[in-house]
Amino acid sequence: MIIPILAYGDPILKNVSVDIALDLPDLQTLIDDMFDTMNEAGGVGLAAPQIGKNLRLFITDAEGLEKENIKDFKKVFINPVLLEEEGEKWDFNEGCLSIPGIREDISRKQNLRIKYYDRNGQLLEEVYSGVRARIIQHEMDHLNGVLFTDLISPLKKRLLKSKLLNISLGNVEVSYKMRFPVAARKGNR
Repeated sequence: MIIPILAYGDPILKNVSVDIALDLPDLQTLIDDMFDTMNEAGGVGLAAPQIGKNLRLFITDAEGLEKENIKDFKKVFINPVLLEEEGEKWDFNEGCLSIPGIREDISRKQNLRIKYYDRNGQLLEEVYSGVRARIIQHEMDHLNGVLFTDLISPLKKRLLKSKLLNISLGNVEVSYKMRFPVAARKGNR
């Protein structure tokens, strides 16, 4: 099932997510729905808060990043804990399904070590680098109520203010289902 993605300005996107029980009813259905939603929107990652769920859960599937040559990165991260980030910071142009039409260079560390449960409830500890690490860092930020626009300079954010306002108002063209916070408050979902 395709679930509408919350747009910039929705207060749920600023919440810190809570751990979930591995035996949460319908967890597997939620994960399947998240993959359907992300694939429909053409994304490479999706966090539960982006579909209105305040849960520490995100998914990745970077097959769409052919120019980055990423394969076999279709993963489920349940209750992830970022254990370590290291290496030189490097800039990469990031976007977000909740903030359509805006991309900015974001500086992040090259490598990370993460502990999480996979879709089958197996506890894993893994190391990632490069674009894989960046996707994880971006999605982990969502679980902590941080958007990539929170990481840009105040000047750049001021320059984007009207675009961000238009996104929250629903004045943006997207090819996937979204829920806009101002329209939702008016009863127009």
